[in-house]
Amino acid sequence: MLYKKISILLFVFGCLSSLQAQNFKSTAPIAVNQKIKKGILPNGMTYYIYPTDVNKNTASYYIIQNVGSILENDQQKGLAHFLEHMAFNGTKHFEGKGILNTLQKQGAVFGKNINAYTSTDETVYNLDNIPSKDGAVVDTCLLVLHDWSNFLSLTDAEIDAERGVITEEWRTRQNARARIYNQLAPYYYNNSLYADRMPIGDMDIVKNFKYQVLKDFYKDWYRPDLQAIAIVGDIDTAEIEAKIKKLFADIPTHQNPKKRFEIAIPNNETPTFKLALDKEISAASISFMIRHAAEKPTGTFADLEKNTQRQMAFSIINNRLAEMAQKQECPFKSAQITYQGYSRLNDTWYLGISPKPDKQTEAFTMVITEWVRAYKFGFSKGEIERAVTETISGYENYLEKLNEISHQQVIGMVKDDYLNHEVIADPNAEFEMTKNILKNIDTQILQEQISKLYTKQNRVITVTGVEGEANLTQEKAFDIIQKAENDASLQPYVDSFEGKTLLGNLQVVPGKIVSEKKETAIDATTFVLSNGVKVHYKFADKNKKEVELKAESFGGISLYEPLDIPSASQSANLAMMSGVGELSNIDLEKVLKGKIANSAIGISSLKESVSGSANLKDIETMMQLVHLRFVQPRFDAEMFALLKQRMQNSLKNRANDINAKMQDSLSDIVYGKNNPRIRPVDQKYIDDLSFDKMKSFYLDRFADISNFEFYVVGDLTPEILKPLLEKYIASINGIKRKEKFKTNVPKWTSNKIDRDVFIKMETPKSSVRIVFQKDYAYTQKNRILASFLSDVLTLRYTESLREKEGGTYGASVRANLDKLPVSKAGVQVTFDCDADKVEHLLPIVYQEIDKIKKGEIAAEDIEKTRTNYLKSREDSKNFNSYSMNLIYNYFENGYDMNDPKNYVNIVKSISSKDIQEFANSLLSKADSMEVVFKPLK
Repeated sequence: MLYKKISILLFVFGCLSSLQAQNFKSTAPIAVNQKIKKGILPNGMTYYIYPTDVNKNTASYYIIQNVGSILENDQQKGLAHFLEHMAFNGTKHFEGKGILNTLQKQGAVFGKNINAYTSTDETVYNLDNIPSKDGAVVDTCLLVLHDWSNFLSLTDAEIDAERGVITEEWRTRQNARARIYNQLAPYYYNNSLYADRMPIGDMDIVKNFKYQVLKDFYKDWYRPDLQAIAIVGDIDTAEIEAKIKKLFADIPTHQNPKKRFEIAIPNNETPTFKLALDKEISAASISFMIRHAAEKPTGTFADLEKNTQRQMAFSIINNRLAEMAQKQECPFKSAQITYQGYSRLNDTWYLGISPKPDKQTEAFTMVITEWVRAYKFGFSKGEIERAVTETISGYENYLEKLNEISHQQVIGMVKDDYLNHEVIADPNAEFEMTKNILKNIDTQILQEQISKLYTKQNRVITVTGVEGEANLTQEKAFDIIQKAENDASLQPYVDSFEGKTLLGNLQVVPGKIVSEKKETAIDATTFVLSNGVKVHYKFADKNKKEVELKAESFGGISLYEPLDIPSASQSANLAMMSGVGELSNIDLEKVLKGKIANSAIGISSLKESVSGSANLKDIETMMQLVHLRFVQPRFDAEMFALLKQRMQNSLKNRANDINAKMQDSLSDIVYGKNNPRIRPVDQKYIDDLSFDKMKSFYLDRFADISNFEFYVVGDLTPEILKPLLEKYIASINGIKRKEKFKTNVPKWTSNKIDRDVFIKMETPKSSVRIVFQKDYAYTQKNRILASFLSDVLTLRYTESLREKEGGTYGASVRANLDKLPVSKAGVQVTFDCDADKVEHLLPIVYQEIDKIKKGEIAAEDIEKTRTNYLKSREDSKNFNSYSMNLIYNYFENGYDMNDPKNYVNIVKSISSKDIQEFANSLLSKADSMEVVFKPLK
């Protein structure tokens, strides 16, 4: 249903008094979306087809298996997930890596366009954004789904090869949070089968299971009555349906199939509690759950009414909690209360808290008290009106962009329909029902809805504690709940927000557009304003009713001394936390309720920037926000204290965090412990923060709007834009200074770094960081060659390190060519692996690089990469963001993205020799770094 897809709905108009809607009976069915074609084949397989050209000339293909790790027996733990991996290792029509090799030739990328996931209750495979106008390619994709359904090869050799890959996936994911989850799962699921069926499974079983055990799981559960296929994209529905009926007819119906059972989490009459600890946990968390039997969807008005009311109530509660978190004295960093699906047969009321260090008791007390206040006293008129406005606005925006719903959004609705039996609603009909619901809303209705969920049964409290902190205990937690529920002194929430506006009393005196120039090459216009600002504009309606703005000026943090780097770096954060104009950030959020408009500012090492985006009807609000960022920024001393407190909190227990240790060690090794321009966020950094300096640096960076270059792209005409530019941009004084950044590039400690770093860790592993860097000429061809080198190496490492050696879940390669502050190229390789295998795997990393330097590059790898780039470029043209990149690169970087000579022709011309020469030129005499993190035994 749409109410689940819009998420915390963001919309614009409509108040209680102005809603016009018909009345509905509770049993009235929600109209089904007729755009989606749904059918069931004679063998029991379900299919869905949804035509859309949101991504022109492409389609996505999914197979949804109503099968997950919950169906495993004790000898199969991990095999549902193992089977998912095997689907990419040979099928009836695609031997070995045939699926990957075939689709990569169409520009698809493994892990991005070709992927899958396994959970406790489902396994889903996807082929995303595959070219759809070649009938042979469409047939191939359907054949892949067909083979995934019933024709996996499951050869002994491929099974054995995959054992190591999955073991390394487990190792990569086996961090402190995973170990904590293993401690808490029996409490979350009340010792039901869910607690013992994590999809990654048991590594002893993964390493040693007999081949037939996996084949038996496949035979038992991968069958058409538990499968749905979904095809979404630029396709002909009738043609696809005919192909499906013909191709999938040969998949046999199982005789005497095993029953697809579902597990209900047992009830617990008395509350349960668990405190979990791990030496590598650096921050605590608290959860309070109340499990319920899942509410089976009826597809009626009553469902929509109940869920809309709940969503509004929880949204208001979470707004209150978010406001509290913006106070320094608040004991929690964040908190949220929701009601959500939990498992097939259970839903849960859920309260989650991230407390500040040593504030667990206070945080739990405050959040529980706020919950009790909500269900006892309800909500203010202003809170409800803002929630109604937000909901209406969200539907309006959604309906305006029905043709822009992404493939993934459609698939989400399909999965809800197939797995959870939630109707795929007609959005217009659902909106009419929602207006009727909102017309009758009041605090009593909202209170009744949420009070029903706060039951005495099935309560579970879990605490992820930190060693050395005052962790919340069972006795204290239960006492806090009992006292809050019986607190006779509790008072209703007071809504202090009244009648504030964005501009307040600010008087804006418009300027003028003094000239405009057409840039015919890219069909753009440059407006020069009376204050010296240049605004580059291009109409783009790939995303209807959307407008995007950005502006940049050179200078940034580079202009300041090392001592001032903390204050300069954080000044934009302080301004964003403080609100704008006469409004605190809390009030600003309320003023913007129901408006789809935002603006942000940033200060980086080389630039200061302003950005904004809006729905067309709210573009003036966006422009007002941009105006205020320059003329009335806000700096709140309380927010300064909160910012420092948050940074201070992040330091506490940082030594427990393995990733933080690695990052700190890496920085020290590469740049030295006291490099003046590399400032780690430590106590000295926090002590060097100055409220006055932060304010001063912000005002300095944004003092001269004439030094900013603006870019505006979207579905708006010049007639709408020009008056707004004159009023909100040309009205800002410009002092016409000319600034550039300073080139302060931090130096490495050595041009050749080779270090092993030993760290104590609970789950032993090695993490490898290899980097090459060198000053290098910035050209379009070199930039593209860097990408080719990166992606060809990725293909090589996937084959060698992952598939052949089973040594890592995946190696990440990033090659880049930066233009500023100096033209520099680099290659970075990172991966995790078994500590005992790292010395065996490291030479392979360099061997693959040496092969490229020698010209030993598979032509197939180059063609796969080339096809992906050309396809991705065409795909990107389906979105307004392409037009923004087009005008930015044209005016800032001096090249026309639309001109084939600047991209397409280069990509088409890249040869093995080009990549070889680039690799040799870049890597010859390059600075190099190899840092390997190893477990301290």
